[in-house]
Amino acid sequence: MMEIIKREEAKQRLPIIKMEIDYELMTLHDAMQDDDQVQVIKSKERLKFLTKQLMEIEKTE
Repeated sequence: MMEIIKREEAKQRLPIIKMEIDYELMTLHDAMQDDDQVQVIKSKERLKFLTKQLMEIEKTE
């Protein structure tokens, strides 16, 4: 029963993670254009984290 609930929560979170990835990609693009190396590093780390979450959710489906 708990596994079903976790799967449903993950499905609901999927669109949010995708939006967060899109936003972070825009942030990374802007940082690269501004040559803001600190923000580039932050954005890349955030994207790694979000990608890992996305892959975990897709694996449970």
